[in-house]
Amino acid sequence: MDTKKKDSIKLTPQRIAIIECLEGNTSHPSAAEIYSVVSEKYPTMSFATVYNTLQTLREKGRVIELSIDSGKMRFDPNTKPHHHLICVQCKNITDVHRKFALNLPEGERCDYEIIGNHVDFYGICPGCKKKK
Repeated sequence: MDTKKKDSIKLTPQRIAIIECLEGNTSHPSAAEIYSVVSEKYPTMSFATVYNTLQTLREKGRVIELSIDSGKMRFDPNTKPHHHLICVQCKNITDVHRKFALNLPEGERCDYEIIGNHVDFYGICPGCKKKK
């Protein structure tokens, strides 16, 4: 994510801190996790500021909002097409950068024009396997 590129987003110090927290972040953090990090530098920042900034970044195509964790929304700064590997125990999310040739049969397309796909793989991560 290019912090210099404005994309018509007013770059306040708080918004820059949020963008920097996301930059290169592969942990797919929630708004609360981002708030926890940036509020150390800006203790008067509200959670609403973080949440609203994330929604603005999502609307501008700078982050993807993931709903793969039923307990909280997660945010992914990698907006290029990719898939996810999700631990069903700790909810860790790992990016998968491989294309999969998936063809939906004509009879199941419901007249949709297919433009892409997203695959989520579920399993138990190495850390959770060690705990067993």
